[in-house]
Amino acid sequence: MKIFKLMATGLLLLLSTSVFAEQHADEALKHANAAVTHGKAGHASVLVEHAEEALKHAQKSAEVSKGEAKNHIDEGVKSLESAIEHGNQGHTEVATEAAEEAVKHLKAGNK
Repeated sequence: MKIFKLMATGLLLLLSTSVFAEQHADEALKHANAAVTHGKAGHASVLVEHAEEALKHAQKSAEVSKGEAKNHIDEGVKSLESAIEHGNQGHTEVATEAAEEAVKHLKAGNK
């Protein structure tokens, strides 16, 4: 009976971390898409705000993701960092391209 309880607890923990990763990945994707939208409109400062929020969620997702999904989330983090850096420098076009790249990776990591 103890083994069954232990196995059930382990399974629930495994499933809950997967759900936790998905929630953060969804939020990261939502904010990354908003960053792209604002970047295309020429709003570098708003792009940065959304990219920073997306970065927070992507980093949380990467902490609990595994395998290929983690690789994509990690690449999305790098792209978001680039979007923030370029957005802060007023390079809206380059920042937007980096945010678009982040969206691609976050989508691939959240399948």
